[in-house]
Amino acid sequence: MDSQENPPRKIVPIVPAADAAKPEDEVQMVSLYAATQKIYPRSVQGIFAKWRWAMVFLTQLVFYGLPWLEWGQRQAVLFDLGARRFYIFGLVLYPQDFIYLTAILVISAFSLFLFTAVAGRLWCGYACPQTVYSEIFLWIERKVEGDRSARMKLDAAQMSLEKLVKKTYKHIIWLGLSIWTGFTFVGYFTPIKELGMEFFLGNMGSWEIFWVFFYSFATYGNAGFMREQVCKYMCPYARFQSAMFDKDTLIVTYDAERGEPRGARSKKADPAALGLGACVDCTLCVQVCPTGIDIRQGLQYECIGCGACADVCDTVMDKVGYPRGLVKYSTEHAMKNKWTKEQTLRHVFRPRVILYMGILVLVVVALLVSLGLRKPFKVDVVRDRASLARIVAGGKIENVYRLQIMNAAEKPMNYHLSVAGLRGLELATERDVLIKSTESRWVSVRVQLPYDAAEPGSHPIEFDIQASDEQGQSVSQLKEKSVFLVPR
Repeated sequence: MDSQENPPRKIVPIVPAADAAKPEDEVQMVSLYAATQKIYPRSVQGIFAKWRWAMVFLTQLVFYGLPWLEWGQRQAVLFDLGARRFYIFGLVLYPQDFIYLTAILVISAFSLFLFTAVAGRLWCGYACPQTVYSEIFLWIERKVEGDRSARMKLDAAQMSLEKLVKKTYKHIIWLGLSIWTGFTFVGYFTPIKELGMEFFLGNMGSWEIFWVFFYSFATYGNAGFMREQVCKYMCPYARFQSAMFDKDTLIVTYDAERGEPRGARSKKADPAALGLGACVDCTLCVQVCPTGIDIRQGLQYECIGCGACADVCDTVMDKVGYPRGLVKYSTEHAMKNKWTKEQTLRHVFRPRVILYMGILVLVVVALLVSLGLRKPFKVDVVRDRASLARIVAGGKIENVYRLQIMNAAEKPMNYHLSVAGLRGLELATERDVLIKSTESRWVSVRVQLPYDAAEPGSHPIEFDIQASDEQGQSVSQLKEKSVFLVPR
């Protein structure tokens, strides 16, 4: 009843008739999504392009060539996950050598900090696998389809026999290179020669097949299609790089004071008379950029510091007869204070950089010294939990231990076992153990003590393991601590 007497009020906005009649006041839906525009980087020549290609050759020579090197009777670099052994030239590492992996990660981290503090995203621009493979795939694309304008024209054209042939040919080469890359990657974990025979005979294991084609697919997709999108949206380094920059970090910089106002002009024209700066507004710096940014708008997180824009700008400056360096590697302080190249480099090597270098050298030296002093075998002592202590024939107290002896040498080794720490303590099992090269073996050891030789409780003891080669010459010695339990 109340609802009929007091119906809900309707609020109706009062709009002037003249305004209501205007068509521009109609509500329009605006999409905030913008489709990704394909970037067609132009080829470029210059000092930074040469350095970039030098790094491409160096990194790929190492990646593709290393698994084929031999060291004695085995692959020089092999990470045998099944046997839990890592072979790196003359080193044989076990899971217990995890500390060396930690040292390598620390070295990698401080190297990244150092390079970034000195000259920004050097890793991204010259050695990152995404950059390297994008350069290789782009080079293949240029050889098949032509340079920037030819590729744009081909993509815009209707499907034809020429377009079909070129696109197919390009993708066949891309796929071949991707599969070879995936095969090489798996070759670091499975002996590559055996893997090659299994690959051609179709006898590869399921996990090997999975990783070959998974890595192939990742290479094909990232380097062939995603390219700069990986750097812009997937790589976290672009997001936190600013935390490692400061005003004395060398970055790719546009000299706005010299270049502005920009504008086209005749080669013979005097820019000062026209009121123009050195920038001729040719947009070549944008065309060569692999991430499609305009460096003249200032430093942007998408910039990978490859220096392609600096190379092409120097080429243009040479053609118009202006000094080079409109786009160059420089620092914020150098641009502000108009420092010379010598002054800039002097300020680049600041306390922060020296600290990074010092820590890096220290960790590298510590790693090398540790590897040099490393024993050619390892021993883990584990007490037998099934029987902590027992009385055996002759009235002796016996403790049982399991020794894992890991031979890190690439030759058979004989290990002589002894024990010390208590008066009358002796081994009741075989004292000599022969272990083949790079193998690990569990040895059960019984240690006995006369009944009245020690008071009840836990007593520290020490296993002494003496390693000798097949000729009987002593190679190394290792002592491992444990405890001997005397029951009450």
